[in-house]
Amino acid sequence: MEAKTQNHPKGLYVLFFTEMWERFGYYLMLGIFSLYMIDGWDNGGMGFDKLKKSDIYGTYIGLVYLTPFLGGLLADRILGYRKSIFIGGALMSAGYFSLSIHDTNAFYLGLLLIILGNGMFKPNISTLVGNLYNNDTYRPNKDAGYNIFYMGINVGAFICNFVAAYMRINYGWGYAFAAAGVGMLVGLVVFALGTKHIAQADVIKPTQPGDMSLSRILTVVLLPMFAFGVLGYLIPGNLLGTDTNDAFIFGCLPVIGFFIYLYISANSEDKRPIGALLAVFACIVVFWAIFHQNGDALTIWAEEYTDREMPLALGGPADNIGMAQVVTNAGDSTDAKSAAYFHNLAPEKRPAEGQSLKLFSTELYQSINPFWVVLLTPVIVGFWGFLRTRKRNLEPSTPTKIAIGLVITALSALVMVGAVASTNGLSDKASSGWLIASYAVITLGELCLSPMGLSLVSKLSPPRITALMMGGFFLSTSVGNKLSGMLSGLWEGFENKSSFFLMNFGLVMAAALMLFFMLRWLNAVMREKNVF
Repeated sequence: MEAKTQNHPKGLYVLFFTEMWERFGYYLMLGIFSLYMIDGWDNGGMGFDKLKKSDIYGTYIGLVYLTPFLGGLLADRILGYRKSIFIGGALMSAGYFSLSIHDTNAFYLGLLLIILGNGMFKPNISTLVGNLYNNDTYRPNKDAGYNIFYMGINVGAFICNFVAAYMRINYGWGYAFAAAGVGMLVGLVVFALGTKHIAQADVIKPTQPGDMSLSRILTVVLLPMFAFGVLGYLIPGNLLGTDTNDAFIFGCLPVIGFFIYLYISANSEDKRPIGALLAVFACIVVFWAIFHQNGDALTIWAEEYTDREMPLALGGPADNIGMAQVVTNAGDSTDAKSAAYFHNLAPEKRPAEGQSLKLFSTELYQSINPFWVVLLTPVIVGFWGFLRTRKRNLEPSTPTKIAIGLVITALSALVMVGAVASTNGLSDKASSGWLIASYAVITLGELCLSPMGLSLVSKLSPPRITALMMGGFFLSTSVGNKLSGMLSGLWEGFENKSSFFLMNFGLVMAAALMLFFMLRWLNAVMREKNVF
């Protein structure tokens, strides 16, 4: 039997550090993605307008979580999980290096490679985590294991933005993207060195009579997915705002149909667990639609409406190591970036002519959420553990934790309503404290929802299709991510930005209410499977 490290298998820590480095690369790229697209071509950026930027952003983060459906299927049926992870990591690294080349073709090729690579990597490393806990020694600690794994994701996400800021400020966009590629390669080395600790979790389960063959899935799901996507793109006019929005949503329909088919054709033992998972997936779409605005709408809020001035005690040291963004009041000769920052800065905070301010780089605000994840994960894990040890075991079921997470997420939108109110009709900049507080609240919701969603899939999925159902979880993430780009695309149309955040609040609360209404049924399914 594998030696124990406290209550968790050694393989967890191999996957922790592998995922940490993979997410270092992923979130480094995502943290600068919107800024890179709207920066002028002569400055090394792509020079896109804000609507095109939001369209590409939403399509990318949608597709990057749509391909796990295919990656999970290939791992379940043919490749196994470890081989799929190596393939996915190599593709993602190549994608980041492609983005480091300032060329339009290299830009789109890089995005394609990352989308394909994430599809092979993401569902299968998450499945391996769950498989490590599929014995009685570790099974009671599966939720905690996913929380620890999730903290690894966010350690990488926290560190990466400091590297991104340093590389961008001192060397340019290309070097920042290349750093993401290096991080992914480090993750693959870690995985290769520790693969012996997870070999027992890499087991391909045999199919059962009635399961759709791989060739049939390719014929009736993937080909229609591409056909529907092309159809959506070619439809005259725009049903959902842009051609890419139409193509993405239309392309998802055959995949969604496949998961409905899984439910309809399942045997009596599997039908209720699959149905429960699909119901939860539908509700958490809205969470991702709000959460992943951190890379678009909230990044624009940080860039344009947040007072990013560094305290004097930090400004000098940060400037010395190339980590400060400098804006200078040069009178009539003030450069465009400095003028953009000064235009809604209170007059008393503007530097005198010839003087400068040292600012936190915008991408550093992307590290606030992972900072809170790392800080709060031990608190959340400890809190659930405390409730579990009470005489009556007061720990909520996994679906209940997810529902609580949705409510908390809705409250984070209200914090941003307060941020808008503090700007005097956007004529002043808001304190950075508003973003820090909003991220703290949404992080609490995230910790109740995202790792618990992964755990729920591992608990309820029929073993032979666990990675495929993990792909279904990421499909809900995919649709939510695309919706986040579509919602962020509405940002410029809201004259009163409070209305934008109130819209977010209403959407998440509606999803939370739907899930609360289903809790009795969901908890009954959990009891039937003897999991909680």
